[in-house]
Amino acid sequence: MAKIDEERIRVRAHQLWELAGKPEGRHDEFWREAERELSNDAGADAEESSKTFTE
Repeated sequence: MAKIDEERIRVRAHQLWELAGKPEGRHDEFWREAERELSNDAGADAEESSKTFTE
């Protein structure tokens, strides 16, 4: 799994927090969701890259 940039996680977590109406006390929830989303994206990107090189 590719390492995810902490700044990208912070930005995405902030976006998720804003979309949820800026609730207080849920920063850990948004951080974990951002990590999960970005991990999934990084995994999909890596998988796509490997297909390109093996085909």
